[in-house]
Formats: sequence, structure tokens, C-alpha cells
Amino acid sequence: MPIATFRFYEELNDFLPNDRKKVDFEAKLNGKKSIKKIIEEFGIPPAKVDLVLINGKSVDFNYIIKDGDRVSVYPVFERLNIQNVTQLRLVPLRRIQFIADSHLKKIVNPMRMLGFNIDFNESYTTQDIIDKSVQEKRIILTTRKELKRSKSVTHCILIRLGTTKKQITYVMEYLDVKPSLC
Repeated sequence: MPIATFRFYEELNDFLPNDRKKVDFEAKLNGKKSIKKIIEEFGIPPAKVDLVLINGKSVDFNYIIKDGDRVSVYPVFERLNIQNVTQLRLVPLRRIQFIADSHLKKIVNPMRMLGFNIDFNESYTTQDIIDKSVQEKRIILTTRKELKRSKSVTHCILIRLGTTKKQITYVMEYLDVKPSLC
């Protein structure tokens, strides 16, 4: 019976049993099946998948898995623009949203003018910022190292002091985004 090696990355592991999380594992292939069908059989919604590599090459969901294939399955990329790499959809699932702490008030309006989705409210507590970040999948923008180090924080960019332009440029370069992609 044909066998393929699979690896699922980041939050896609939430759908897998513990023995298959964050490790390579082999699975027997019962008949000819598309990668989409196999992903569904593993309990992972294809809508959560942004990139599939078979033996290092991007494929679409119709690819039929073969004996010996090495399959890498990735969720949404936040820090890397894969628009020219993915074959799953014309526009990757990447949807970047931010939340800024009160120390970064000066970058909020210019970022909004560039088309970025950024939440800001001076009355937000640190816990409010963390909660909204997790609930709404927003990347926290902060100058505070202690906020970035918080165990509850999943996505955060530590912004260095400097001009507003330099700070915004840093965020765009760090995430490999341009205003038109937001």
C-alpha cells in the first residue's frame, strides 16, 4: 500500500491528535485521493490551509498524492507574502489586522491612511489589547517589551523608537507587506 509523509504547521496542529502534532508522520494511502480529500480526512478544514507543498513544490487541492510524496501543509502566513508561490487560490488567506498600544498613537492615522486595519483606543488596558488581539487575530504593535513577553500574546511586533515613518516602514518590511495588499 502506498505511503506518504505528512507535516502540518502552526495552528493546523490544533486539529490533529497529539501523536501527529508538530512532527513528520507517515500515512497509508487508500486509493487515489486528492490532497484536499486527505486533508479533510485528517480533520483539517481546507479553508484553513493557505499553502501545500509536495516534495517542495506548491500544488493545488486537486493534486493526487503518490507513494513516497512528502507533504507539507501550512496555514495563513502573516510574516511572509506567498502570493507568487501558492497555487491553492488567487489571493492567499493572509488578512493582516493590527491593534496598537497607547504608546504608538502617532502611527495609527498614517497607517489607516495607507489602508491598514488598525484598532486603537487610548483607554484599552494591556489585558484589553491582549484579549482583542487573540479574539480578532490582530497583531499587537507595541514599544513595551513586557507586553511582547506576555505568555498570552500570540502575535506581536516590538516597535523601536524613531520617526513615525521609520516605525511604519519597519512594520511593512517585517511583515513583507505593501499598503495595497492590506
